[in-house]
Amino acid sequence: MIRKNQTLARVSLFRSLSKEEIAQLDARCVWRRAQEKECILNYKDDSADIYFVAYGDVRVSIQSVAGKDLMLRVIKEGEFFGELSALDGKPRSAAIHAITDTVIARMSPAIFREVIHHYPNVCDQVLETLTGEVRRLTTRVNEFTNLDVRGRIHAELLRLARSDSGGENRGVISPVPTHAEIASRVSTHREAVTRELNRLERAGLLERRRGAFVLLDLAELSASVEAAR
Repeated sequence: MIRKNQTLARVSLFRSLSKEEIAQLDARCVWRRAQEKECILNYKDDSADIYFVAYGDVRVSIQSVAGKDLMLRVIKEGEFFGELSALDGKPRSAAIHAITDTVIARMSPAIFREVIHHYPNVCDQVLETLTGEVRRLTTRVNEFTNLDVRGRIHAELLRLARSDSGGENRGVISPVPTHAEIASRVSTHREAVTRELNRLERAGLLERRRGAFVLLDLAELSASVEAAR
């Protein structure tokens, strides 16, 4: 699996590069496979390389004072992580674990800086990613500050949903995250998520299908989040 997926052509950051340029960068990376649930980076790790996910998905998490794991986001195939330490040389601000079997490329900070200075499109994408991360974290801080558990669960469901062919006011979440995963994302416990999902189902706002949750009224869920602020 590693050799088949061992190319940065699978990473959207390098979409503007030629096959020859990508092949040159492939050779300058260290490639490895991480197994499901394997820790790739620890919080406060003092390494500074940047990582590119060529295959599989990983999760970003931090640990609360009480020792509970709080998931910040999922980094999917074709995305990257570790850019902050690669740019400022400071310890890692979160831990990274493989969700699935994963193939990743590790690039040194020196090579990464060379790439973003040499390719304007890559530089622009990195800047857009960093800006998006600031906006995303600002939104999460706002939610944790102003929303109760129900509101945070609704906001997370809306964030996970993508368009559904059944109508523009409907959304689908697939694959279905476990109740524990949703709880980790919104800093609550699994039982609270189970109760709220059951309540949404009884209210006709959520439908469970094989391998998917269908949100039947996005406008209603959005309105409930706004009302809770």
